[in-house]
Order: sequence, then structure tokens, then C-alpha cells
Amino acid sequence: MFVGKSLANIRIMNNLSRQQLAEKIGVTEQAIWQYENGYVSPKMEVINKLKAFFHVKSSYFYNQDLIEKVDTTPINVEHIAYRSETINSLSKSKSESMHVQFIDAFLKKIEKNIQYPKSVLLELRNETIQFLQNHSLLEREKQIKYVAEMAREKIGLNQDSNNNLLYLIEKAGAFVFEKEIGETIDAYSLWTEDDRPYIILGSIKKSAVRRNFDIAHELGHLLLHYKMDFTMQDKKAYRQLEDEAHLFASAFLLPEEKFREDCNNILKKSNPDSYIDLKQKWQVSLQALGMRAFRLGLISYQQFRYFYMLINKKGYRKSEPLDDVIPISKPSKVKSILQLLFDEGFYSVTKLMDELRVDRYFLTILTGIDEAFFEKNQQKEFPDFTVEKVFRFKKKRAL
Repeated sequence: MFVGKSLANIRIMNNLSRQQLAEKIGVTEQAIWQYENGYVSPKMEVINKLKAFFHVKSSYFYNQDLIEKVDTTPINVEHIAYRSETINSLSKSKSESMHVQFIDAFLKKIEKNIQYPKSVLLELRNETIQFLQNHSLLEREKQIKYVAEMAREKIGLNQDSNNNLLYLIEKAGAFVFEKEIGETIDAYSLWTEDDRPYIILGSIKKSAVRRNFDIAHELGHLLLHYKMDFTMQDKKAYRQLEDEAHLFASAFLLPEEKFREDCNNILKKSNPDSYIDLKQKWQVSLQALGMRAFRLGLISYQQFRYFYMLINKKGYRKSEPLDDVIPISKPSKVKSILQLLFDEGFYSVTKLMDELRVDRYFLTILTGIDEAFFEKNQQKEFPDFTVEKVFRFKKKRAL
């Protein structure tokens, strides 16, 4: 029997309206509505189009999907914090929350044989909440500065660099994924109802330094804006939340005392090129370095204006020096977990595909991990029967 909920969930995860899906597979919007609500079962011709489009097996639509099978709590759309210049549409938020719901169910399925250390981020979040409650009259900028310094220390970043930032964030308890979010969104983050922190990074990223700022920005949202209803914010309030996350990221990535020491050695503080060595050291963009210098009063307003005039003149808003040198870090936590499960025999790629009723590319869409990773591990499952080995086998049988 066709399960309409399985179609509805995967459609929403792919950010498609019923009309959009109908156009892609050559049926009417009314037909999609009927499929999803159990009034009509699609013909096999339609099933074949659906399975090819969504990278699943035909049986996917005749069974409960991962979300329905695994005991997960719904992802609240209103708690998604975007690294974006604009408030995002409800349909986009529903799509992203559905994707995280699939990820969350996937992790709960595979991690039965995994034991995680205590979550540093959860402890940090709780300490942040306590601090903000106890110091509610403190200026917001000072609150944010304190939380940023506390977070840097507890996560274990070196005081003189931001090396291994993404690795340390994952080690502290975050689950970080890459996906194609769109051109207007750099990243987003959220806490699940059972206190699992997710950071989703856009796969379209121009440089490592911009990615670092995205990671720190989302960490700011996770710590400062827990349980915040982002869908209820007007443009002004939304901008304020984004500015707070910016301020956190700046204070987190560029600790004040060390950064002041660094800037004391710069002669022409209004020239972006004077900060190139600091960009290499901190792995933060020239624009972020200039903004931090201005906020700390290390350059005047006139110097800051001149700094940004040169940023525009030199084309640094699009591409900065060292952007093609500093390597872009990629999430590795979930990939390492899967590799361990494959190596220890708890799971195989084929078993995952069979249980989820999907093809290999679906796993890539879901996790953001290159398909080559799954292909390589799947190849290990089967003996390497060369023509020579088969000939030897036949020869032995004959003897």
C-alpha cells in the first residue's frame, strides 16, 4: 500500500511545492495531493519517476520513512537561526527543518553502538543562560564578550590562533553538516528538543575565512538565542539578533587582548593589506579584522571608512589575498562515525541503502558527504574477483 506521508516528507525536504513536483514528474497538483493523502495510489510509471527523482527505491513509497520509524522529536521551525541577510520564507524553513529531522533520525538509527563524551556545548549553553540571568543589567555587548571568551576557553581554541576550529566545535558536541542551502543563506543552526546542537553550512563557500566566521556566528546563535522564536521577529528585531551573532563571532575569533597586541605592530591600520599576516594567523577575513579594529577603537571612524573604500577598490569584497591558499575545512565527525561503523562491521553501505530504501546518492544528499566515500566503502563489501582469480578458482575445482 502506498504511504503518502513518505512522499510528503521527502517532497518537503527537497523544498518542493506539490505544484513544482507535479510539473517535474508530469502529473497534476491534484494528483500529488491525492497520493499524499491516501486517496489514490500512483501507477508504476509515476513511482518510477518519483524514485529516480528522489534517489530512492520503489519500495520507499510503500513503507514508513526514516522519520516515522525512528523515535525522534519534531524540529521546531521557529528555532532555526539563519546566517542570512533576509528573513527566510516559511516554506524554506519547513524544508530545512525536515532535512534536519531526517538527519536526526538517521543519526539515532546508526549511533546505537556509539557512546559520545559529554557535550561541552550543552554545558556552555546552560552556563550562558545562567550568566545572562544573573547579569541581566549588564550591557549586552559586555554580556556577549564574556560568553565569547568563555566559549573560546571551554572549546579549547589556542589563544594565538583559530586552527582546527571546525574540528573543536564538532568535538565539543556540535553535529555539523554541509548542504546546498541557496545563495542567500550562508548557514543555520538549531537545538533539537533533546538538546542536540546542529550547524548546517552552505556548500557554496568562497573561502575558508568566511566559513570560519559562519561557524562562529552560528555558535553565537546556539549560545545566546536558545529557544528564540526567529519566525516572529520583524526585520529590525531579526537584524539585531544577527548583529549579536556577528559581535559574538568577532569576539570569539579575535580575542581582545591578543588582537590588540597584534594591531600595535601594524603601521598603516587603515590599509587592508597591512592585515594580511593577521588574516593568515587568525584565519579571519580582512573585512572582519578591520571591523574588529574599529569596534575596539584601534582605528578611527575616518580610518575605518578609508579601510572599506580600499576593500571595494581592490575588489576584496569578492576575493581577498590568501583566499585560495588557506584550505577550507569540512565537517568530519559524522563521516568518522560512519567509517568506524563500516570498519567494525556494525553497518555497511549496502545495508544502509537497503534499510533506508534509498540509493547511494541519497546518502550524499542527506549527510553532505561525498558519494565517493560511500562508493569506496561499498566496494570493500564485495570480493575483488578478477578474471585471473576466477580462472584459478575453476582450475582448482577441476583438480
